[in-house]
Amino acid sequence: MNRFNFEIRPFTIADYDVVLKLWKKSDGVALSAADEREAIALYLDRNPGLSLLATQGESILGTLLCGHDGRRAYLHHLAVEESSRRLGIGRALVMRALGNLSKAGIDKCHVLVLDTNEIGATFWKELGWEPRTGLQLYSQFCRDVAPLDQMI
Repeated sequence: MNRFNFEIRPFTIADYDVVLKLWKKSDGVALSAADEREAIALYLDRNPGLSLLATQGESILGTLLCGHDGRRAYLHHLAVEESSRRLGIGRALVMRALGNLSKAGIDKCHVLVLDTNEIGATFWKELGWEPRTGLQLYSQFCRDVAPLDQMI
């Protein structure tokens, strides 16, 4: 427990429906097909125990998706119930995730923040995270690329 009396525990797929409701009402969380139940179940299985929830009794107050590729980690969808913000929940989720990643041998973590998410950008800067310069992010849907054997 901590000063606001909440606990942090792993996010399991059984929590999905409640977490999805929180994500949907949270500004700065952009949802896609990658956030459907089946995709999140795969993500949680691939990264056991790394994604987290902040709870108080049966209520979910906050959530954070966390995973790594064996080299770098990524945080996604940090969301805290509006009525529970500014109480240290987001910070506690991030710090626990970073501790778990460090124990797993991961030394660097990234978070993607929408350009329009000023509250999120301020939060991360207040935690000491630094905006990256000198690189650009490119994305491609894997399903849109023909398998190599079909390209020859």
